[in-house]
Amino acid sequence: MMQQGGTSLDREAPALVLSAALLGENNARVHVLTEENGLVRGVVYGARSRAGSALWQPGNLVKTRFQARSAGGIVRLSGELLYGCGFRLLDAPLTLAMVQSVCVLADAALPEGEPCPILFAKTVKLLSFLGFDPAVSEREGLPDVVRWECALLTELGFGLDFSACAVTGATTGLAYVSPKTGKAVSEDGAGEWKDRLLPLPSFLLSEEETGTPEDWLAGLRLTGHFLARDAFGQRHRPLPAARERLVDRVARLAGQPNETPEEEGD
Repeated sequence: MMQQGGTSLDREAPALVLSAALLGENNARVHVLTEENGLVRGVVYGARSRAGSALWQPGNLVKTRFQARSAGGIVRLSGELLYGCGFRLLDAPLTLAMVQSVCVLADAALPEGEPCPILFAKTVKLLSFLGFDPAVSEREGLPDVVRWECALLTELGFGLDFSACAVTGATTGLAYVSPKTGKAVSEDGAGEWKDRLLPLPSFLLSEEETGTPEDWLAGLRLTGHFLARDAFGQRHRPLPAARERLVDRVARLAGQPNETPEEEGD
């Protein structure tokens, strides 16, 4: 909750660390995600100390204090750890790549200062799952990452629609997504156009499904098409490198070459 006295601003809230970049010798520019204020960019003094470096790791949930001398001024961050997952990921490279991609996408795509309670809750749930048991996450985490990317697109106003076939209205047999509209298409509805549609993996239709590496790759290519075109392309920016590295890693698991979003079709 924000407390205002004179021209000072002071509040505390749980925050997910999205990024931390060196600022001078001892400080860091840190971006965090909060429920009430969305993306917040601030400065942590002394962040390069041993304790500070461990605290402000992307993916950590921190009880954060936000202080500023005036509205619109530099926000000073300090805090204490509520939940940390970074140290568990050293021997889980795929899970580490998932966490990095999620944090970078949220940092790069979300507008600053806009509440996002639903996405914040989904992000906390996802990162907590990924960090709790990285060995399990290596096998089962990717579908949840793709589902989170769908939630990110919805938060940004570019939500995909898997409720029914855009051609026939059927709610079963959904197998593709139109790269133009983001709406599902059934096998019957696809007809001769199926080669121009994006495959829809079954785990996006049922949370009980975990899929295979081939399905994970199809899911990442599906959401990647719309992230590249709508969330980033409209601002003339490429997808973040961390997200591309995740796709590359999954493509190797699936035994398939990676394709850039531009190659996936319009």
